[in-house]
Amino acid sequence: MTMKKAVYASLLLLALLLAISCQVGFHLHHNIITTISCNGKCSTRCENAHARPQRCMKYCNICCNKCTGCVPSGHSGNKDECPCYRDMKSAAGKPKCP
Repeated sequence: MTMKKAVYASLLLLALLLAISCQVGFHLHHNIITTISCNGKCSTRCENAHARPQRCMKYCNICCNKCTGCVPSGHSGNKDECPCYRDMKSAAGKPKCP
C-alpha cells in the first residue's frame, strides 16, 4: 500500500513540475516576442526625439513591456490608442511614457 502511495506521489510531483515548466516556457517566449515587438514600435515612436532619443527609447520600452506590446502610433500623441500606456505615471505623477 505504501509503495502505491509513493508511486502516485511521484507521478503527481512529476505532473506538477511539467506543468510549471510549460508555463515558464510560454511566458519566456511571450516576453521575447513582446520585447522584439516593442523595440520596433519604440524606434518609430522615438525617431524624432532629438533632445533625448535614448531616454525616449528607455521609457517607451518600459511602458510597452508593461502594456503587453501596446505603443501608440506616430511620433507623439495618439495615447488614447493604448490606455495602459497613457495612464502610466512617474513617481512625481507626470506621464511616464513618451
